[in-house]
Amino acid sequence: MSLHTPMDTRTKEEQVADYLRERIISGVFPRGSRLKQAEIAEQLHLSITPVREALKLLEAEGYVSGDSYRGARVMPFDAGASAETLQLRLLLEAQLVRGAIDKVTAPDIQELRRLAREFEQSFELGDRASARGINYRLHRRLYEFAGMPQTLHFVQILWARYPFDLINAVHGRGGDAAREHEAILQALTDGDAAAAILAMRHHIESGFGVLQAAAAAAPHTG
Repeated sequence: MSLHTPMDTRTKEEQVADYLRERIISGVFPRGSRLKQAEIAEQLHLSITPVREALKLLEAEGYVSGDSYRGARVMPFDAGASAETLQLRLLLEAQLVRGAIDKVTAPDIQELRRLAREFEQSFELGDRASARGINYRLHRRLYEFAGMPQTLHFVQILWARYPFDLINAVHGRGGDAAREHEAILQALTDGDAAAAILAMRHHIESGFGVLQAAAAAAPHTG
């Protein structure tokens, strides 16, 4: 597996960090699991150095904890922080959508639609981990078009604290999310900033509502 693409201007550390973020959010690296530098470096055909530096970035963002001696461990999900995280996501991601709509081009929207189709197809095939990874790339790519790297950085910190793996495990969520993606992309195509922001807000709130409903319906013991 290789991270290199001809158009990617990020450093190796940034590419590795993004690779790991996607797999943490998708659940490929479950919460609480240990990340071994040597194994990751071997998978990516890289030296230990960019992997070690990437893990430092992720520790600062809250995705992992640990040190260079014991290794890194994926941070557990903090249910108590979810409501506050939701409100911060709504605020910052609205800003990114507003910034992107003035800059996104027709080829950009085609790229986002391709990712949206891949997301839907992965869910239809029952590959939820792959769908979560594609969902991460779809949102990240959309927000990159805004040209607001600091805001995107703060959003990625919030994503470290958000239960994507739990939300997308709820039955029926994949189909709903696919339809919500289409509403966002249609608003982008139309150049309608208000509709795009509203669609993104609905998308985020809908996912959180699904999680709350599933938690309320779950049997309680004790």
